[in-house]
Amino acid sequence: MTDTAPGALDTVVAEALRAGTRAPSPHNTQPWLFAVRDGEIDVLLDESRVLTVSDPDGREAILACGAAVLNIRLALARRGIACAVSILPDRTRPDLVATLRVGVGRRPPADDVRLAAAIAERHTNRRPFVDSPVPSVVRHALIRAAREEGARLMLLTEPAAFDAFAALLRRAEHLQRQDEAFLAELEAWSHHGERRDGVPLSAGGPRVPDEAALALREFGGAARRAAREFERQPLVAVLTTPGDTRRDAVRAGQALQRVLLTVTAHGLQASFLAQPLEIPAIRAELRTMLGGTDHPQAALRIGYGHPGTPTPRRALDDVLVGHSGER
Repeated sequence: MTDTAPGALDTVVAEALRAGTRAPSPHNTQPWLFAVRDGEIDVLLDESRVLTVSDPDGREAILACGAAVLNIRLALARRGIACAVSILPDRTRPDLVATLRVGVGRRPPADDVRLAAAIAERHTNRRPFVDSPVPSVVRHALIRAAREEGARLMLLTEPAAFDAFAALLRRAEHLQRQDEAFLAELEAWSHHGERRDGVPLSAGGPRVPDEAALALREFGGAARRAAREFERQPLVAVLTTPGDTRRDAVRAGQALQRVLLTVTAHGLQASFLAQPLEIPAIRAELRTMLGGTDHPQAALRIGYGHPGTPTPRRALDDVLVGHSGER
């Protein structure tokens, strides 16, 4: 594992890194890079892929890198390989999100091995769900998944909480739709399938009617498509952390991915409701709405639906760099 050329990688490590690339990211920017050396894997933030308008402080990009860390952990676990994770291990390298020491630590739990099977199946589903409630046993499993990574998943099952969140979501969506810079950024990451990043038209989902309960982000020219009826009462979940540091964001990304994989393992679908978390004033209102203690990091719409279209991923050659961070 001293040579970082893709062809020289150990097969198991290469498999784990490809699993890392299957993590979700804002606008499918895929803001991660990987470096491999003897016994260690570095996950780095690719700052050139941070969204300057909707994610100026890089918080969502760090969440994405944290999600990639969890995927790598689980892919190694599937092979029976333990690993120890150090978050932000080098203060002199702010781009170094985490280092995984392969073969160090306790034997992976059976749950991690089973959850790894969901990595290839998980994808964001921007299409309508059916109006079937998520069973309580699954809801508890999602809450446990977040707690396992040091985060909290708050399910907005009470009508008042759901309505309050929906109002914040609509207001954030309206503000972003009035922002020409935001619209240009969204357009830049939407395409017709010719790229290995961004959101293609096929994965963008239909237009949401004005009377729908939740305002969903429109990728790939959805405003020009016919509207379709969406579910009236989806399960909305907000992931929170006690703090709001860069370290908290890495942990939140791992928790987010464990929740999403648990969603997939139970036969459900999920999509992101990122708008209220991308406008600082509205994110602060959301925090107050949730009790004023923990910090909201991500919001999800969860339910049963027909499989959507996965977004593409870059090849391993495109995300593998030398230990210094140079390609």
